[in-house]
Amino acid sequence: MLVPVPNSQYTGMVLLQILVAMVMAQLCESRYVMYLTGQHNIIPEPRLAANITHVALAFMPSSRLNEPITPLEWPLFTTVEAVRNQFAKGTSVMVAIGGWGDTQGFSTAAATDETRRLFANNVKAVVDITGADGVDVDWEYPGGNGEDYGRISNSEKAWEIEAYPKLLAAIRAALGPDKIMSAAVPGLPRDMLAITKNTIPKISKSLDFYNIMTYDLMNRRDSVTKHHTGIQLSLESIDAYLAAGVPVEKMNLGFAFYVKWFRTDPGADCATHPIGCKTLLLEDPVTGDDLGRAGAFSWHDEVPPDLRKSFSKALNEARYDDVGGGTYYSDSEENIWWSWDSEADIKRKISTIVEKKRLGGVFAWGLGEDAPEFSHLKALNSYFETKGGGIFKDEL
Repeated sequence: MLVPVPNSQYTGMVLLQILVAMVMAQLCESRYVMYLTGQHNIIPEPRLAANITHVALAFMPSSRLNEPITPLEWPLFTTVEAVRNQFAKGTSVMVAIGGWGDTQGFSTAAATDETRRLFANNVKAVVDITGADGVDVDWEYPGGNGEDYGRISNSEKAWEIEAYPKLLAAIRAALGPDKIMSAAVPGLPRDMLAITKNTIPKISKSLDFYNIMTYDLMNRRDSVTKHHTGIQLSLESIDAYLAAGVPVEKMNLGFAFYVKWFRTDPGADCATHPIGCKTLLLEDPVTGDDLGRAGAFSWHDEVPPDLRKSFSKALNEARYDDVGGGTYYSDSEENIWWSWDSEADIKRKISTIVEKKRLGGVFAWGLGEDAPEFSHLKALNSYFETKGGGIFKDEL
């Protein structure tokens, strides 16, 4: 039997169509996750939110899930239904559990088979009653280095490293395979105590994706200035997860819709060497308590009065570090280091990290934090809008 062989021009057209279809399929599968927070419960007009694939409502306290409870005891700042109605059809709405400083509830939950089962069943009940599409587990952090590190040593929490994947597995078993399950995970390698080559295969079986918090990469535990969400440090974070065995398609790169500031040492030469310059002591070295020499605020927040003059200079005289990949300003008069992502930085990180590393998606903390202009959201939107017209979700 003779089979006709198509000419080379026809073959080329077919291959091109297949390639385009593959690229579009990959785009359509790209995740675009937004945390919607109780502090800034603001949702932009439908046009700006059309490409968002997942919304995580932050937060539900983990401790509420350690005892038998009733639906009336499940505190959320809004309802899943109310949020779902403000986004495009097909947008998944999730409940985020935990958050910074919320560690004890997870520790209690992870301790035994019985406590894990109780916690997991309560998570399922939350999803069932609220109508959520899944949950985001935000334990900061299993194994230590959390907000309570000054009171509870990492050695006392070492058992959590092996208990963490067990807790996630219990939640997945309770939810079943059809619900979405993600986890917010640390951006700094020093905090990745539970992210190991031994634990990651177990963790990945439970999770649909990882929200890698590639922000707050400078915090009160540092003693010299650096970018809190720069390209270089973000790449180091992604590479650490790759080395641990996290599938690249399950990784979401994190973006911060807020500004951070730190007091620098007046005796240091920050005017000449702004990056890597010595800071003041930013927190109590014993208790970890905040000494009031560092902070953050969102683009929606009012700038604190004592910082307005310095921040105005920062916006007008901002610089970009080509090495570390971050926008900054070092105020040598008031001795303040400023660090944030500009709209241009967001686009650079998309091309330098998300596209080059072929990550599965992006996320940001948080949606309302970028109000009222939503300029950083627009910068993220451009990633989807310039790649063949977006994710093609139905309008509201």
